Amino acid sequence: MDSDEILPDPAPNVEENIDETYPNRPRNRNPTLPFHELYKNLFDPLSQIKKKPPGPNPGLARRKAGPHGKAATSLNPFELRRDVITRFISRWRQEVGDDIYPAFRLILPDKDRDRPMYGMKEKAIGKMLVKILKITKESEDGHNLLNWKLPGQSAASRMAGDFAGRCFDVLSKRPMRTDPGDMSIEEVNDKLDKLSAATKEDQQAPIFAEFYRRMNPEELTWLIRIILRQMRVGATERTFFDVWHPDAENLYSISSSLRRVCWELYDPNIRLDADNRGIGLMQCFQPQLAQFQMHSFDKMISRMRTTEEDPVFWIEEKLDGERMQLHMAPDSSVPGGRKFAFWSRKAKDYTYLYGNGIHDEHGALTRHLENAFVDGVQSLILDGEMITWDPEQDAIVPFGTLKTAALAEQRNPFSKGPRPLFRVFDMLYLNGTDLTRYTLRDRRNALARTIKPVHRRFEIHPYEEATSTAEIEACLRKVVAEASEGLVLKNPRSPYRLNERHDDWMKVKPEYMAEFGESLDLTIIGGYYGSGHRGGALSSFLCGLRVDNNSSRGSSSEKFWSFCKVGGGMTAADYQEIRHHTDEKWNKWDAKKPPTSYIELAGGDLQCERPDMWIKPSDSIVVCVKAASVATSSEFRMGLTLRFPRFKKLRKDKNWKTALSVQEFLDLKANAEQEHREKEFSVDNSRRKRVKRAGKKPMAIAGYDENEEVQYIGPSGHIFDHLNFFIMTDSSDPVKRSKGELEQLVKANGGKIFQSSTAASDIICIAERKTVKVASLQKHGEDNIIKPCWLTDCVDQNEKDAGLPDLLLPFEPRHMFYTVEGREDEIRMNVDQFSDSFARDTNVDELKKIFSRMRSEGNDTIGGDALRRIEEQIQERVNSGYTVPCGWLFRGLTLFFYQIHLDDTPLALARDTSKFAGAGISDEMESPDVTHIIVDQERLTPSDLSSLRGSLSTRAGRMPHLVSLEWVKDSWSNKTLLDEERYTPRRSLV
Repeated sequence: MDSDEILPDPAPNVEENIDETYPNRPRNRNPTLPFHELYKNLFDPLSQIKKKPPGPNPGLARRKAGPHGKAATSLNPFELRRDVITRFISRWRQEVGDDIYPAFRLILPDKDRDRPMYGMKEKAIGKMLVKILKITKESEDGHNLLNWKLPGQSAASRMAGDFAGRCFDVLSKRPMRTDPGDMSIEEVNDKLDKLSAATKEDQQAPIFAEFYRRMNPEELTWLIRIILRQMRVGATERTFFDVWHPDAENLYSISSSLRRVCWELYDPNIRLDADNRGIGLMQCFQPQLAQFQMHSFDKMISRMRTTEEDPVFWIEEKLDGERMQLHMAPDSSVPGGRKFAFWSRKAKDYTYLYGNGIHDEHGALTRHLENAFVDGVQSLILDGEMITWDPEQDAIVPFGTLKTAALAEQRNPFSKGPRPLFRVFDMLYLNGTDLTRYTLRDRRNALARTIKPVHRRFEIHPYEEATSTAEIEACLRKVVAEASEGLVLKNPRSPYRLNERHDDWMKVKPEYMAEFGESLDLTIIGGYYGSGHRGGALSSFLCGLRVDNNSSRGSSSEKFWSFCKVGGGMTAADYQEIRHHTDEKWNKWDAKKPPTSYIELAGGDLQCERPDMWIKPSDSIVVCVKAASVATSSEFRMGLTLRFPRFKKLRKDKNWKTALSVQEFLDLKANAEQEHREKEFSVDNSRRKRVKRAGKKPMAIAGYDENEEVQYIGPSGHIFDHLNFFIMTDSSDPVKRSKGELEQLVKANGGKIFQSSTAASDIICIAERKTVKVASLQKHGEDNIIKPCWLTDCVDQNEKDAGLPDLLLPFEPRHMFYTVEGREDEIRMNVDQFSDSFARDTNVDELKKIFSRMRSEGNDTIGGDALRRIEEQIQERVNSGYTVPCGWLFRGLTLFFYQIHLDDTPLALARDTSKFAGAGISDEMESPDVTHIIVDQERLTPSDLSSLRGSLSTRAGRMPHLVSLEWVKDSWSNKTLLDEERYTPRRSLV
């Protein structure tokens, strides 16, 4: 929970008798599969698909399903992953049985709440392997294991930042066995249970030693990933759940229990009944999350407005704490008693910390809640944020101290030190009723009538109503002044969406405001090695402020105080340039002999924020850094640091003598605070489009006058970040653009332009007609040549998907001017048999051509498997925040149209619209499948409404929604399902 603390967590509560809790759980007919089957038939195949996706962007996720089934050879990556998972699950069912829980615990280790954390990170595992392998810490392999982020020697250098990969490199040199081991999945689970229960190294070492004896290096590598809960196989739990059972994701969202998903939903033909689809008391659910910030406040507001009649949205302060859900239920063991439970966003049980009852002496919070609820409240579920409050400062303490404060509160509940404060912003359950389908406005009204706040211990989080961007800006100014986390905008008309990021909640962070000066020019004095794709190189840097001599004004010493760390915002070119200027000037940090004559850290002997490497300021480089605000910090020698620091650019025109000093920074800070109230708020967009570096000569472009500035007015963004381009011709289709205009389009969207195909690595060559250069490249035959229409397609698609992560389109046959031999089939996989793109929206002209091809080639009916794949991929697209396709809007709903007689009535039009949008239409109102009853308010008499409501009140099972036909019309026009309560017939009864 807290990055600055290493404190023990108790083991979760273990059920006394699993057979009593799950009397009907499945039993396997045969022993579980060998452990090596997991990596051979699941992990490795999935990893290979992840490494070799089609198209130019390795991170591309398919965004549109094809309308036709395809042969196995033309499956896209999503379908390939599903195929691998489906084959493994089918084999398990056939050879083992219906209980897949033992396998899922290893496949999805981060979702397994029933096994405690191991208390082992990379360094502890590295030390253990050094002992088991009987190698010294000073040996090359010992050094590589214990310093896994640092560049290694020989082959290990490729594994820097990848601990499991570094382990494989070391283990493969001295394996106990080369063939796959004989341990079963059940046996591995048993050993891992014992490993998680072990608290000391001498208890853990024998278990690890047995794994080493009985597994080959590949198995051990995957086992280490399981222990670290860092699988990264390219398939999410959503895909595994979806293949296992159609209701698996829903059950996990409301319970956060992998065991329940496996043991209650083992038969795909038995669906989860309606009573078990909602959240329940004392079972942890997966909370709704806020969508990421969009490019403009206007777009954010427009996404939340579902009606012009009610344009209001809410603004809440984003709290710097830990997301927490609180459950309260009656306690039958105590008359009138209540029991509590707390879970974090990651489903970690914190009841032991905050309390299980009012009289829990170890409860840091619940002992203060005796009078926190109005009479009549028996049970509830609250969603909120647990933060640390300092009573002396009467302010929130920055994140990182919450657990320490809670433990201190357990020991002394009446101390005046920092304490946990639970800020509630939602109520999801009250006295047996699930409130998630109610609007946020209704839920907050219920919350206000239910809770009696306890000052600075248990409070309702406030919000402000707003209708315009000006109110967002005013609130942002306030949170920046208070060094707060940011804002969350909420749609008060929205339901609660479990386990989703949705436009109904959007977060706004004041990270890069033009509030605190224009920039800070800081000197790099240290570096930290990264992990993952940045492994083996310095990925973040320690920046310092120069300590001026007091003896004479203007004289400088080469001594710097540590001030902040920066790494975000740097491109590969920025890292390369820093390496170019500082190569062979770095020194390894020696904790026993720190370079105090040059660098002074905080904490004295503790050496807070100690870098891996250090550099003399006179050998270093100056960077321009942007920040939201300044915060106090004991981690840096300056005593202050930057909040949300971000790299802007290199300052090659400055050196350590002209960079910012301690006194200059203090003067700058004082001036900023003085001018704070006079300044108008503005959001800094400079990070979206990099500022042209001073002193750089404009590049000469063949084909137009270099003195004539090309005016570019068009979309800008980050779609081409980190990509290199060589543009050889102009464009005529779909829009006529000159070569210069195409280059401006690329640069405005983050790309870099070169005038040779060999000027940089991985250059994308662009041309639409044959010139001398194009013919030469084509004859060489080593580079694809892409038409300019691919550039415009990428930009257009990302403009349509504004607010979503930038995604590069894969190459399609229509994009190719010349294709390297052997790549044709790979590129053809990105469209279906009629050339309909899987990854981008199709325009009208293209659609006409596609329909023409379908008529000429014939059109087979879509089979059940193909339809299922389409449904799954569309659902994945919708879950990622994309608009629901119009033909899918009402899918899964069954509508009954009341008193529909004539085909020319409005009801008939609404019925046809609903059918087109995927709804099922029922002719029987009593059918249990009916989810909505649609009425025409203009034709409905009071007696009709009274009769209709009377018949519904006696209905057994699920109660359908009674709504006016305007619900169908408005949902269709807004392209989303609207809240039904606003469309309940309002005609009063006589």
